[in-house]
Amino acid sequence: MAVHAVLDADTCVEQLYAAHWRSLVRLSVLLVRDTGTAEEVVQDAFVAMHGRWSRLREPEKALAYLRQAVVNRSRSALRHRAVVDRHARQVGGLEVADAPGADAAPLAAARRDAVLEAMRALPTRQREVIALRYYLDLSELEIANTLGISTGAVKSHASRGAAALRTHLGNDLEDLR
Repeated sequence: MAVHAVLDADTCVEQLYAAHWRSLVRLSVLLVRDTGTAEEVVQDAFVAMHGRWSRLREPEKALAYLRQAVVNRSRSALRHRAVVDRHARQVGGLEVADAPGADAAPLAAARRDAVLEAMRALPTRQREVIALRYYLDLSELEIANTLGISTGAVKSHASRGAAALRTHLGNDLEDLR
């Protein structure tokens, strides 16, 4: 029976991976602003879920679990990065600049950079809500469950974040999709 459970977990996780890997990496990129880190965050979330598959009470909610794990692990990556940056400045005064991707057309890169810059300016919770709302198109309830906050808080963070983005981007929120 244990072998059957492992195969079942393998099959389920493989299907989730094939269907949602890309969108989860994009979600994490919006939060951590680095593709390599985002891929590691998502991979770690899948590995952790696979290891705990037998303890999932509601396997049909595995995607919600993965989203929450990606958000939480992205937060951890940002905290870790802040500590490393703080230490590097104290030790050697190092500064690392963000560079746009070389594979994007100049206009698309400029638009993406503007959106990411506007997202960086948002407080963490607003950035998370906006990413989940406009990138993954989650409902307020799904966002609330993912972040562990009330739907009223989701509405508040979404409203304030959208207003800040409108100001920064000149009312062009369609670039977020």
